[in-house]
Amino acid sequence: MKGKSQQKDTNQEPTKSELEILQVLWEFGPSTARFVNDHLNQHTRQVIYMSTLKLMQIMVEKGFLKKDESQMKHIYWAAQEESKTKSLLLDRVVDTIFNGSASNLMMQLLGNKKMSDQEMETFRELIKKIDEK
Repeated sequence: MKGKSQQKDTNQEPTKSELEILQVLWEFGPSTARFVNDHLNQHTRQVIYMSTLKLMQIMVEKGFLKKDESQMKHIYWAAQEESKTKSLLLDRVVDTIFNGSASNLMMQLLGNKKMSDQEMETFRELIKKIDEK
């Protein structure tokens, strides 16, 4: 696929609306703006097609998306992997809100959310793996 990206600032973070679009593209892969808009309307919130299209065009300019213009219907896809973007955003949250302390973040998460037994077991297994290193 051909795509152009004119990334202006590599330190930019996606907005909430941009993250909603990225979530659709990460889940379903390369898609048209119409597909993304329809999915947002069905599963997230009501949005106008032209607003979604314009935001996706801006995201291409910012370097968050890439676009294939070789067909009549343009196809968009995320420029970065989901895990990389989420990791960068989480690092910023830990640094700015929790003074760089991942343990403070975890304590906040555990205090605010009720974990299921399965989630708690997964969490215990993760801690065991970390301890083994």
